[in-house]
Amino acid sequence: MPLNAEARTLLDLMEAVGAPPLDSLPPEDARRARAELAPPVLERCHETVDLDAGGVPARLYRPTPGHGATGLVVWFHGGGWVLGDLASHDNICHSLALRSGHAVLSIDYRLAPEAPFPAGLGDCIQATRWAHANAADLGIDPERIAVGGDSAGANLAAVVCHIAPAPLAFQLLVYPVTDARMDTRSYEENGEGLFLTATSMRWFLDHYLSGGVGSPDDPRVSPLLAADEVLAAGPPALVITAGFDPLRDEGISYADRLANVGVATSHVHFPGQIHGFFSMSNYLGDARSALALAAQAMSDALTAN
Repeated sequence: MPLNAEARTLLDLMEAVGAPPLDSLPPEDARRARAELAPPVLERCHETVDLDAGGVPARLYRPTPGHGATGLVVWFHGGGWVLGDLASHDNICHSLALRSGHAVLSIDYRLAPEAPFPAGLGDCIQATRWAHANAADLGIDPERIAVGGDSAGANLAAVVCHIAPAPLAFQLLVYPVTDARMDTRSYEENGEGLFLTATSMRWFLDHYLSGGVGSPDDPRVSPLLAADEVLAAGPPALVITAGFDPLRDEGISYADRLANVGVATSHVHFPGQIHGFFSMSNYLGDARSALALAAQAMSDALTAN
């Protein structure tokens, strides 16, 4: 399938702007440039609350007013472990909460290179554990907690499922980083000119692993390399992948491995799309479709029978 026409137009517009590649900038400058690309929020939840999730900054999205306990998705934003914050994924969190009817807790984990691996992962583990311990105060059901994320955030979500700091009912993994060895065919096919490049992924990983702890062969960095029994203990999953994405093949392989070890897994592939499309619902019809199916999967997993 060819590149989606809307995605092609968006890439052409980005090229016309002439902004330097993020991987050519110091991290602080790259963060500012990324912040300028944050899409406007077109639909808003009933309430958002900024809070401290056990020492980790977070934002809680409540979809509607009400008194009954809902489910909760603990969300880890993408950005290569170097970029992104609560604001960068505000639109996704509002949409997922509103469309699913369940709360979302977005985690502002520490970023590399200032806080390299495993600092950000530790924040995600701590915040998930805190959400479960404080479920009553949050107005959520402690038995209906899920994790999710996009790209590097999906990597963190997958590893949190391996560690299981709390009982988890579902995992939503949107074009996840699962194999940091960067040696798949999709890196060869999609490594240049398609929003996320092979060069930028190397830049992200080099910053993430700059503390000298962990490596691409570490399952905490490359969750695809985890043992079968670790994967099999995880919750049901939805994995979303994109055809014109360097991360395509490792996302597909991760979905296949989950299914092969007995995890109830849905894999939805968008063959004409680029990495990052999930956050571009203001511009891409496929993004709106992906958000809708992700929210429905959340609802199905977290709504009490």
